[in-house]
Parts: sequence; C-alpha cells; structure tokens
Amino acid sequence: MRNTVIGAGGAAALSMLAMMGSGVAAASGPNVVGQKYSDAQSALSSAQLTPVVQFTVGDQKAWPDCIVTRTQSRTVQPPSNSGGSATKQILVSLNCNASVATATEPGNSQGTPEGRTAAAAAAKAAASSGSSS
Repeated sequence: MRNTVIGAGGAAALSMLAMMGSGVAAASGPNVVGQKYSDAQSALSSAQLTPVVQFTVGDQKAWPDCIVTRTQSRTVQPPSNSGGSATKQILVSLNCNASVATATEPGNSQGTPEGRTAAAAAAKAAASSGSSS
C-alpha cells in the first residue's frame, strides 16, 4: 500500500478544482421540490432557467406527473470560439413511483410518513368525490 502526501499548496489547488471545475452549484431560482414536474417546468422556465432531468426513480408515472425530489443549478458555458452565451440550467431528480405502494405498483409504504400522508390525501379525495355525486 502506498501513502500519498499532499502539501498545503496541493490541497488548496484540489479544493479550488473541486469548487470550480464541475460548474454545479446549489440550486438558485424558485424552490420546486415537492411539485409535479409539469408545474416545476413552468416555474423554472418563467425564471429563465432550463430544467434538465438528471435522475429518475421508478417508472409508474409519465414525467409530467413525477414529483421533483432534488434540484441543482449549473451554468453551461458555450465553446470559447462560438460567441454564444452561457445557459443557466436546473438539474432535477424525479420520483415517478406511485404515491402509495399497492400490490401491483411500487411507491411509498403506508408505514412511512410520506405513505401515510399520501394515503390520507387519497382517502380524503375519494370521500369528497363520493359525497358530491
């Protein structure tokens, strides 16, 4: 096994590369976590940001109906000889599972806070639609 020692200058250089090299920063713009992707797209576009799906979990819903679980901003620089301008993007992660798991669909367990909340909302919606008929 070989040990590597980095001096103070090398550590500072690595820190700078880590902070600047990726072009990714904390999300800026409207907070869209918890919203349906279709609503988040509208809000981000209105703020002059381009939403880009980075990760998805599950496949039970179409993207517009998926829930945004995480965002991260980045600026994409054009090639130096293009004369173009930078594009501000928001990377989004989506949960496309059902709100509550069933025997045939993956989703949140009713044993979790998210699952209990989703099940209660579904029961309330069913009760209100049944009483208004």
